[in-house]
Amino acid sequence: MEALFPKRARLLRPAEFKNVFADPVRISRNGVVVLARRNELGFARLGLAVAKRHVRRAHERNRIKRLARETFRQHAFRRCGMDCVLLTRAGVDQVSNSELRAALDFAWQRLLDRCDAS
Repeated sequence: MEALFPKRARLLRPAEFKNVFADPVRISRNGVVVLARRNELGFARLGLAVAKRHVRRAHERNRIKRLARETFRQHAFRRCGMDCVLLTRAGVDQVSNSELRAALDFAWQRLLDRCDAS
């Protein structure tokens, strides 16, 4: 059985995160910030950086990461070669699942539009 979020779809090494932080496209809404940068792989990868200082409770951090992975998998821009890093801001743990999903969908759609334009 293939993993739903395979290792090749993740940013794992610090150097991969640093590459995205170097010169990113920034999309922000409802306490969620998505940084993205093109890669040469031909598929998108996701890195999650949900800060403990912004989201104190582990189950809230896990909820945010779970929704991020789920919405990431569902979007067509995954075929576009981009590395993405999800960051959180203070108060994101107060955002409902539907608002969080809408913010993430907005970010992925903006990246798809950007990918289609180039």
